[in-house]
Formats: sequence, C-alpha cells, structure tokens
Amino acid sequence: MSSNEWREVKLGEIVDIEMGQSPKSEFYNTEGLGVPFLQGNKTFGMIYPKFDVFCTNVKKIAIQNDILMSVRAPVGDLNIAQEKICIGRGICAMRMKNRNNLYLFYLLKHNVKNLKKTESGTVFGGVNKKDIMGLSVMWTPNLQEQKTIAATLSCLDDKIELNNRINKTLEEMAQAIFKSWFVDFEPFQNGEFIDSELGKIPKGWRVGTLDEIIELFDSKRIPLSSRKREKMQKVYPYYGATSLMDYVDDYIFDGVYVLLGEDGTVIDGKGYPILQYVWGKFWVNNHAHVLKGKNGFSEESLYILLKNTNVKSIVTGAVQLKINQSNLKSVKVIIPSVDKIAEFNYLIARFFAEKRRLSEENQILISVRDALLPKLMSGEVRVPIEEVL
Repeated sequence: MSSNEWREVKLGEIVDIEMGQSPKSEFYNTEGLGVPFLQGNKTFGMIYPKFDVFCTNVKKIAIQNDILMSVRAPVGDLNIAQEKICIGRGICAMRMKNRNNLYLFYLLKHNVKNLKKTESGTVFGGVNKKDIMGLSVMWTPNLQEQKTIAATLSCLDDKIELNNRINKTLEEMAQAIFKSWFVDFEPFQNGEFIDSELGKIPKGWRVGTLDEIIELFDSKRIPLSSRKREKMQKVYPYYGATSLMDYVDDYIFDGVYVLLGEDGTVIDGKGYPILQYVWGKFWVNNHAHVLKGKNGFSEESLYILLKNTNVKSIVTGAVQLKINQSNLKSVKVIIPSVDKIAEFNYLIARFFAEKRRLSEENQILISVRDALLPKLMSGEVRVPIEEVL
C-alpha cells in the first residue's frame, strides 16, 4: 500500500485533542477582561464563534485555527477558533498533527454523525476523549490532497458566509433608515410637530395600534408532529416560533410573510419580538403568528417596525411565555402619513429583494457543498491537486 493511499485510521492517530475545563464562575465577566470564553456551542456561528463571556483564570485553551467541537448535547457542532480562547467542559479543541486544520474541520463534519452514535449519559448526552480518539475515519495522508479538498469546500463556505454578511448589512441599512425617519424624525425636523401619547410626531402622522397595520393568518396554521414529518419528503420549509425546524412535503403559505413568536421564546433579552422574514412556499406550526402588512405597510416595513417595537409589556405566562393575538393587536405604534410609508416601502424593497436572492443562492451553495462533502471526504471524487487555490 502506498503511503499516500486513502485508508481508515482512528482519529487519535492524526489529531491532538484538548478537552475543556471550566474555571470557577467568579472569574467570568462580560467586560472583555482576560481571554474569550466558550462553555458550549451557544454562540457558535456558521464557521466562527462569537463571544459574550470572558475569563481571567484560564484552565484549558484553544489556539488560533483549532477546531472547536461541542462534546455535550448537542454533540458534534463545529467551529474554528480565530484566536486564543478559554474552553469550558462543553467544548474540546482539536488540531491535526500536520497542522492542516481546515481539512480536519471537514473531516469531522463528515464523520461527526458516527461520533454521535457513541453518546453516553442519560441527562445531557456527551462524548469523552476516548470516544473522540477512537472514532474511525477515512482519510488521505497526502497533505497536498488534503489542502485541495479543504480549499474546494471552504470556497463554498466562504461564499455562503459572505452572502450572510451582506444580508446582515442590508437589514442594518433598512434599520438605519427606519430609525432616521420614524424614531429620530431627521428628514422632518423643519416641519411642524404635534403632541401624541408617544411623544412629539410630525403633523399628519398619528398614533394607532398594530391591529390597524397587520393582517393575521393564524387560523391557517397546522402543527405537524415530528413523527409525521419523519415520513415526509423534505421539500418545503417548516417554521416554528423562532426558526426553521424541518422540511415537509406540502405547504400552507405562498408569498412573503412575517412570523412573530407566539409562545416559548417570544422576546429577546431587551424585550423585542422574535421575528422571521420568510417567503416562497412554506408551512408554519402553531407557535408563530403569521402576519402580512396592510393599510400601506409592506411586509418589509412591518418587519422593520416590529424589530423596533418593544413588546415586553404584553408578554404573559410565568413559565411558558406567550404573546396572544389580542395583546399583539393592542400595541401602540406611530403610523406615518401614507406618502412617507409608501416612500419607505420603496426604499427598502430593493434591500430585501437582494436579501432574498442571496439567501436563495445560499441554499444552492449549501446543497452543492453537502453533496460534495461525503464524496470528497471518502475519496470517491478526487479533485486535481493542481486546482488548489
């Protein structure tokens, strides 16, 4: 057998592993003191994590470019460290012995499903160092081939990540215009203002309720059990209160809508509603209100307005938080003049059209990446080494 032939090895033969250890909580802070800290996968991104906690007494570290993996439920989530960080007991850090960590990222992505089969523990579920080191993987010892495979897959991920960043910027631009117009009233400072229960507003504007600008489609919602969904082909998105949950073989809605969490996680830490801007053919369960704009408000304008409307005061329930229809409809909002909301609709429509286009492009890129991943990581498809970027 050639030394460069694909073969099966134990992960521990090719990888160094550092299991996390959590410092005492007295050493945690949110002021940026010390080293960024990860306890688990809570702030994992698509590729790189974000940090909201820091630590001044480091026990275990991951260095730049280490692969971070969640070792507690949900086991197997992966990210890449962009800097030195402190890792808690819910995380392990791994690096290839040959330091080709980007290849390791995709090697793990392909094989993590097999690691999940070894999960132990009845409460949280988890894997230990022995489980990880004993994972069998197919790999190529050829360093240049590893780099070629990693470059091919990361090229797709980089484009997906770029599209996500552009989408974030597009939404921030729409938010900035909204704040300028409808919170700070900057373009209207030379005009006449009148008093209202929500403060001074431009003349010709008024205070109303959400009931005047939203149309509810909750009566069309149909929940589907996980058992039913398991039997379905994965064609159309199935949304819950906070996010895409699954795919199903039929749809209820077709078009652009705004989803607002009804129960469970319904507000963020500052009291603003959990929203989803969705389009196309899709299904929604009964944990999200289904909204469209009316009386001059487009779905895009409604989405941005709701993003800037604090609804903490209308949330009910001590254990299971809920925003019911009646309370939602009663929320007071500033309703601009017809011409100004029409102008705002027009301005932000192009941002959201581009957001939809890039999101749909990402779905294609993800499909291509997911189809290529098992073929490249098993040696079934070989990428010419000279094509490495």
